[in-house]
Amino acid sequence: MDNTTEGTWESLPVKLNEGILQTLEEVKFTHMTPVQAACIPLFMRNKDVAAEAVTGSGKTLAFVIPIIELLLKREEKLKKMQVGALVVTPTRELALQISEVMKQFLQKFPQFTQILLIGGTNPIEDVEKFKEHGAHIVIATPGRLEDMFRRKADGLDLASSVKGLDVLVLDEADRLLDMGFEASLNNILGFLPKQRRTGLFSATQTQELEKLVRAGLRNPVRITVKEKGVAATSLQKTPSRLSNYYTICRSENKFNHLVTFLRQHKHEKNLVFFSTCACVEYYGRALEVLVKKADVHCIHGKMKNKRNKIFADFRALKSGILVCTDVMARGIDIPDVNWVLQYDPPSNASAFVHRCGRTARIGNQGNALVFLLPMEEAYVNFLSINQKCPLQKMVLSGDVPDVLPKVKTLALADRAMFDRGMRAFVSYVQAYAKHECSLIFRSKDLDLATLARGFALLRLPKMPELRGDTLPDFKETTVDTDKIRYKDKQREKLRQKLLLELKDQVKISYPKKNFIKNKSWSKQRSKKERREKRSAKRRREEGSDVEDEEMQELLNDTRILKKLKKGKITEEDFENQISAQISGPKSKHKAGAATHEGSGGEDLDEFVADSRRGEDSQVGEEEGDEGGGEKPLTWCSSDVRLMKRRKSSPPEDTATEESTPVRQSVAPGADSGHSGGHVRVFPHLSPEILHQL
Repeated sequence: MDNTTEGTWESLPVKLNEGILQTLEEVKFTHMTPVQAACIPLFMRNKDVAAEAVTGSGKTLAFVIPIIELLLKREEKLKKMQVGALVVTPTRELALQISEVMKQFLQKFPQFTQILLIGGTNPIEDVEKFKEHGAHIVIATPGRLEDMFRRKADGLDLASSVKGLDVLVLDEADRLLDMGFEASLNNILGFLPKQRRTGLFSATQTQELEKLVRAGLRNPVRITVKEKGVAATSLQKTPSRLSNYYTICRSENKFNHLVTFLRQHKHEKNLVFFSTCACVEYYGRALEVLVKKADVHCIHGKMKNKRNKIFADFRALKSGILVCTDVMARGIDIPDVNWVLQYDPPSNASAFVHRCGRTARIGNQGNALVFLLPMEEAYVNFLSINQKCPLQKMVLSGDVPDVLPKVKTLALADRAMFDRGMRAFVSYVQAYAKHECSLIFRSKDLDLATLARGFALLRLPKMPELRGDTLPDFKETTVDTDKIRYKDKQREKLRQKLLLELKDQVKISYPKKNFIKNKSWSKQRSKKERREKRSAKRRREEGSDVEDEEMQELLNDTRILKKLKKGKITEEDFENQISAQISGPKSKHKAGAATHEGSGGEDLDEFVADSRRGEDSQVGEEEGDEGGGEKPLTWCSSDVRLMKRRKSSPPEDTATEESTPVRQSVAPGADSGHSGGHVRVFPHLSPEILHQL
């Protein structure tokens, strides 16, 4: 431990409280680490600190001790609901760990209270606990803390409680930004006072973190702590006592090698990292069966209430296997971890460093191993250049037992296992495509058939990446996968119910719609054609008995009548044109027209004379109209039709037509030239036809 310490606590340029020294002695921390020796004096002298130190270097005590010291030196004692210090961390496991450390030190200082605000618990219970006991020190994750600021309706005014805040600490600050908490952090910082001490602690520095330093810290002191014995030009970010290895293996043998390795080291404490939550669920269940007499635990970000208990249980174990995602990669201090196995390389290079940092902490020895595919070997050089993280090659034994048939047996025995495998495969392929180092991790170069065999799939899932592709190298099982049942009887019962409902839907034959491919505007029909089509459809739906030929005849009659009204033709011309239409070859009453021509002429004379008298009676009103122009038609086509039938039909037909009642309607406006006039209309004509008339 000599190369990781910087003297005793008494050698600090600032004197620590006696209660703190007693606690340090009880937990057997007799010497400081470099990051503690550098940060504690600056914090206690009211400086803002931005510290970068390798993972496992003791950053937690570097801010826990100054927080207690600064609260002890306050001139005014903190009130019950007054918050003096705030610690924000990216994960609930890290927050829980910091809370435990803080609790140890606060045993000597009963005047201070702390509260832990993390996800997975009831927020109302947190509000009631805060109101009952108060909190001078708050340790929280960003999401839950932001939610607490909005709980004023529940009786908690956290915004007022933090007005007298002395210290703000952002632990694993770069991870806070990587996980998408930037908006939440900005909202939280908006509630905090400007006059405060701020500390940022992380194992890696990023551009986003640099922006946060400039925005949130006032004249910060930057601290970069390197390992002793490392060359001055080197910026190695992993502990010097960490042995870092890599191995190359094909996709179909990768899981076999992992199982063999864990069987050989099952009496040690191992962390196994996977890229997705679905992979943790699938492979974790397989390892529980394949690695006998070993405690296997699974933890990932989608777990809610179970995470805290699983984390606490694994910490207490002397040996075991923890299958996890990157939720366990940052700041988590699990005692005596012997091996960190990275089954899937992380999506970004900085996460690789943090994963390795779960072992070889505080000067202890540790080992890390990453499994790479043959096409990913360039990642080794990338890490040595980009992260200053050199790796040594480990050659695993080529003669390993094939455990994939046993995994397939598990899938055949329980549909839940079958579903996990399908989800794991899909999530792995999608995560692989999002790797930030896409020049090395090329999703197009993945051999999906070999990969599917490595996942021990019974058949290929339906996914966009496989659409249109045939994988002859992958042989699907001959078993009908739809008949695989769930071991959970309730779940299987629900599945059978859904299958029956699906079959009932299939039995109902719905008529297929003939979808017409969209055409360009230049090739589409004109508006007139579309309007005529709509009108014809509407006539068919309404059962109109007006034929197209009859409609055309009515329109022609109307045009002739308009000409007579305007004085463009004489009454004699009007009579001749009407007679010509009646005697035409398309007339339905050709024979009748020849027989009753005489009587029809008299009726026409009488009809025109009556219409003229009606027109003369309105002269006074028409003269007052502005603009002159064309006089509107006051006769309806029904009058012309009636008149024509008088000329063309036998006497008994005329009597029938005249006795038929005709609907009356008032003109909608005064434009007709007849202020109180009535217009006779066809009772069976649709509004569209009347509009055309």
